[in-house]
Amino acid sequence: MKKYLLYSLCFLMSVFFLTDCESFEYTNTNPNVSTQVTSGMLATRLLVDITRNGSTSHALGNSYVSWLTDNMHSKEIYWLEVAELNSMYNNFGRASFDPLTLLNNIEAMIEFAGDNEAVVNSYRALGHFVRAYMFWHLTMKVGDIPYGEAMQGNAGVYYPKYDRQKDVFLGLLNELDEADRLFASGASFDGDILYDGDPARWRKAVNVLQLRLLICLSNRADDPDLNVKGRFKTVASSRPLFASSADNCQLVYEDRAGMKFPFYKENNNSEQFCYSSSVVVDLLKQLQDRRLFYFATTTPQSVSSGVSSSEWEAYNGVDPSNTVNEIQSVVTAGQASRFNLRYYELPDCEPHAILSYTEQQFMLAEAAARGWIDGNAQAYYEEGIRAAMTFTAENTPDNPNYHHNMKITESYVDSYLQEDGVKFPANIDEQIHHIMIQKYLGNYLQSPWISFYECRRTGIPALPVNPLSNLNVPGDRMPIRWMYPQVEYNINGENVKAAVAAQFNGVDDNNGVMWILQK
Repeated sequence: MKKYLLYSLCFLMSVFFLTDCESFEYTNTNPNVSTQVTSGMLATRLLVDITRNGSTSHALGNSYVSWLTDNMHSKEIYWLEVAELNSMYNNFGRASFDPLTLLNNIEAMIEFAGDNEAVVNSYRALGHFVRAYMFWHLTMKVGDIPYGEAMQGNAGVYYPKYDRQKDVFLGLLNELDEADRLFASGASFDGDILYDGDPARWRKAVNVLQLRLLICLSNRADDPDLNVKGRFKTVASSRPLFASSADNCQLVYEDRAGMKFPFYKENNNSEQFCYSSSVVVDLLKQLQDRRLFYFATTTPQSVSSGVSSSEWEAYNGVDPSNTVNEIQSVVTAGQASRFNLRYYELPDCEPHAILSYTEQQFMLAEAAARGWIDGNAQAYYEEGIRAAMTFTAENTPDNPNYHHNMKITESYVDSYLQEDGVKFPANIDEQIHHIMIQKYLGNYLQSPWISFYECRRTGIPALPVNPLSNLNVPGDRMPIRWMYPQVEYNINGENVKAAVAAQFNGVDDNNGVMWILQK
């Protein structure tokens, strides 16, 4: 599979193309590399940006920190460093529209694709996928966004109007329908670091992304324009989906320059700041879930006390809502578990998925439980758990430092599915609760922002809020959106103010309930 071989070249070439095409031909050139931008180079750049850290984030930073920013918001980890307190304590601030500039590459990627219609179809489809992925993340953060008129500067649209969130979703769903159609008649294409240019595999990813968008619309499932239930049933029953974790839309890491796991110890001086959260640890201990031994390290106190690393009491997560001083006291006392060593010591640690088979199975389970599709909710649920556990086990070397002699085996998974608190219940509300808990655990360090979005949508699991540490105002509430960028007020003020007035009675703060969350 092609991965990062073209990263540096692609970045430089796309920057030249987007900023100064005329001067490009006069620059000094390296005879050993291409001096012409290709569709493959631009495709690589698009995929690098949506799969590596920061591309959909509201803020950028060191790679190993920005890679974990969404996990701080969803309380999967605690980062004990002053620079990250805003993320840890719910100061969401403002979003950024800057990542959307990447989409300027799509038109050029298609233009340079040549005369082979099937290849052009694949590049067009990829463009729709990337647009849907990035516009979806942005609307999930703020609400209404520029969509129909966005990225139209070449056509003279410098002050794009904001589309209603409902219309954005309708547009994105239609783009994904079109991407599925185009990939179905597409051909292998260059520059693909995820699926090696295979349009059949990309069709699956496109359709799983559409399922994700539809699940996010659960509060609007009865809207006749959206036709959420009908769309979901059509995609789930008649289009190709992931068959296993081998189909994951994921970045695979290797022990090579530019291809190493984001938290790998090389150039990472922050390992001592990353601690396991009690939200995750307590759930795993309550369920007697062996993923605990793959996610965390033993506490220093348990080691000094002679407690075996295969004992549940050897692990303790810090409450991410406690104050810094309170958490520092727990750390100083040796009562806090850090990240599992594999995340720090392995340059080729587990792949990072933006869409996964695990997530797909839990989406199907939820849809079946809600009556959207005819499938067996319990079967989807159990397969989601099995896929999540197998993914963790198969991507962890057989080293006691990484699984603490509590290995996840097929027989263990079979018995786990029958345990109290895991076994699929009969009541629909309890079914949704079980699905969301397992989805949260199965998404650990995977699929950026999904855990936060899903906790926000369903309230499961409930994320702790402490007025003594919460930086949101009021202090007893978890913020649910980012504010619009200040640059929008400076440059596109009339349109952004109209959007705020239409959605939030003119108040742009972190507590406004966007359309998708309203019931």
